[in-house]
Amino acid sequence: MTRILVLNGPNLGRLGRRQPEIYGSTTHAELAHLCVEWGRGLDLEVEVRQTNHEGELLDWLNGAADDEVPVVLNAGAWTHYSLALYDACAQLTAPLVEVHISDPKQRPETFRHTSLVEPHALETVAGEGVDGYRRALEILAHRR
Repeated sequence: MTRILVLNGPNLGRLGRRQPEIYGSTTHAELAHLCVEWGRGLDLEVEVRQTNHEGELLDWLNGAADDEVPVVLNAGAWTHYSLALYDACAQLTAPLVEVHISDPKQRPETFRHTSLVEPHALETVAGEGVDGYRRALEILAHRR
């Protein structure tokens, strides 16, 4: 089985409670369970992590780079302004798929229209709700 990391950034731990009109009613625990199940069906070993601490996310990305582990990444707000995140993604050698539950480029806040992850991503999946994570895992499964 191919190991995949699904990494979620700030406020994603509040899924199901935070702006359900934008992010839906699925909790982060439910999302994590779905990702593991979807991965199992694709012969992937999926580990899901969430943090509100940028340095922790960077450490996880550095570990993925060292171990050449493919990554599904929803960096939340850090997507739009973290140069440290940009640098961490740049060093990945295994594929990276960026995912967003909403479509940041369609949101009214213009700061959301720029992604510092996208230049390093094999593909970006946005606006498909939590099902976008399934799509991201499928993309990585077909890259093996």
